[in-house]
Amino acid sequence: MAAPRRLTAEQLAVALHERTGHMFRDKQRLQRALTHASARSAQAGLDYERFEFLGDRVLGLVVADMLLAAYPDAVEGELSLRLNALVNAEALSQIAEEIGLAELIRAGSDVRNLAGRKRVNLRADALESLIAVLYLDGGLEAARAFIHRYWMPRSQAMAKAKRDPKTELQEWAHQAASATPSYRIDGREGPDHDPVFTVSVTVGALAPVQGRGRSKREAEQAAAAAMLVCEGVWADEGNAA
Repeated sequence: MAAPRRLTAEQLAVALHERTGHMFRDKQRLQRALTHASARSAQAGLDYERFEFLGDRVLGLVVADMLLAAYPDAVEGELSLRLNALVNAEALSQIAEEIGLAELIRAGSDVRNLAGRKRVNLRADALESLIAVLYLDGGLEAARAFIHRYWMPRSQAMAKAKRDPKTELQEWAHQAASATPSYRIDGREGPDHDPVFTVSVTVGALAPVQGRGRSKREAEQAAAAAMLVCEGVWADEGNAA
């Protein structure tokens, strides 16, 4: 990640007005929302971790409401699949990149040079923090307008969601291998308020396949979907959320 642009609070508010459609009143809070704990200028507790916690919940609520209205005939399993695909770290990181958020994050040089999964999580966390500040500054409607602007097109572009992957894998495993899928938690990373789980699934003699998610259930769904893709039951169209 390139070094962040050194913008004043006022300049940052203008830059993010263009990206969010909202003119922020509390500009100091907005600065904090894009300040990682590693930044030299960050004082104790004046980073975005608390905002990230709130933004995750606001995003989940708005996207769930959006999906409920957009897919009135979808069952809970399909809605959950669509939700997971829209709010996972990869999707958030891509949207953060789309709106140029990465260049506005204040972080130490060691963090700016992160790669791979850690880089994805950094951008996802910063986007959740931004959503929280939108909510605090402009209410739910300001957050909803921003989320609909960037998440609705992604939702509409998604291929028709498959059935719940755990259910699909269980039925396929019984038919193809006379076996029952077995799930195992391989790891847990991150802080208590925002963990990332790694889960592997095994079916009979097949090699185990891993999935990751922000809850055990999401990780199990991702692992099941990955197994279905590996075995050719599902086409690789992003089902392994």
